[in-house]
Amino acid sequence: MIEIINVTKRYAGRSVVDGLSLTIPTGGFCVLLGSSGCGKSTTLKMINRLIATDSGTVRIAGEDVNSMPAEVLRRRIGYAIQAIGLFPHWTVDDNIATVPRLLKWQQARIRDRVTELLELFRLDPVIYRSKYPHQLSGGEQQRVGVARALAADPELLLMDEPFAAVDPITRDALQAELARIHGATNKTIVFVTHDVEEALRLATQIAIMHEGRIAQLGQPLEILENPASDFVCDFVSGQGLGLRLLSVRKVADRLRAGETAEGEPVPVETSLREALSEMITRRTNRLPVQGPDGRDLGAITLTDFVR
Repeated sequence: MIEIINVTKRYAGRSVVDGLSLTIPTGGFCVLLGSSGCGKSTTLKMINRLIATDSGTVRIAGEDVNSMPAEVLRRRIGYAIQAIGLFPHWTVDDNIATVPRLLKWQQARIRDRVTELLELFRLDPVIYRSKYPHQLSGGEQQRVGVARALAADPELLLMDEPFAAVDPITRDALQAELARIHGATNKTIVFVTHDVEEALRLATQIAIMHEGRIAQLGQPLEILENPASDFVCDFVSGQGLGLRLLSVRKVADRLRAGETAEGEPVPVETSLREALSEMITRRTNRLPVQGPDGRDLGAITLTDFVR
C-alpha cells in the first residue's frame, strides 16, 4: 500500500503539488491523469524520493520513505520512464540484470530471472538475450526497460509516461502487454499519463489532477458516469464520451445469457468498444459470447450497446 498524506511541493513560491492525499491499495493500478504542469510527475517522483517533499508524508507498506536510506528505498521500487535509458553498450541480458547484480544475486538466479522476464514480455530469450539496444525496435526497447524495472521483484512499479514516444500501434500493444502483466503479477503500479484513453484502459483507480490537487479519484466507469466537476467532465468526456463508456464496459455487462449467434465467439471480458468493432468488421448485428473456460455463455446484439 502507498499512502500520500497531505503532501506539498513548491517551486519559486508556487505549489506544484498542494496538500495532496492519496491511498493506493496493494495490487492496485493507479493512474495519475492530467494535463502538463498539474503535478502528476512530481507526485510520482516524491514516492521514491527523486524529489523531496516540502511537507507531508509518503509511506510504503506503512513505512515513511524518509526513514529509509535512498538506495534501500529505490531497490524496493521499479522505475520506468519515457526516456528508456538502456545502457547502449550492454546487451539486453546485462541491462535487465542491472539491479540484481547490484544486489549480488547468484549468477544462476540472475540468468533465470532474465529468462523469466523475457518470456513474460514475449521476447524469446534465445533471440533477444544477446542483442544490443540499437538492434531493438522502440516497442522492444520499452519492453526491456519495464523488464529491467521489474528485475529485482520490487514491491511497486512507478511509470512516467513510458509509452508516449512510440507509435500508436506499438503503444496499443504495449498497453495490452502491461495490462496482462499486471494481471499476472499483481504488482502495485502508479502510472502517469495525460492520455485519457490510456488511463481508462489500464487503471483500476484514476486520480485526475488539476493545479496540484486531486480533482476526482475513482474507478474509470465511476469517473465517466459521475464526474465530480465541470473540469473533470470536460477533461474525460467531451465529444468522445459514448465511445469511452464503451471502452470501460464489458460484454459481460450486456450479455444475453443462453441465447445463440453464428460465428466465432468473443470473450466475455471483451470491451463493448471492441465488440462493436468486431460487429462492423463481420457485418453482423449479433455475436456469440464465450467464457474464459471456452464455454458458450450467450450472445450480444447491436441494440445492447445502448441499453
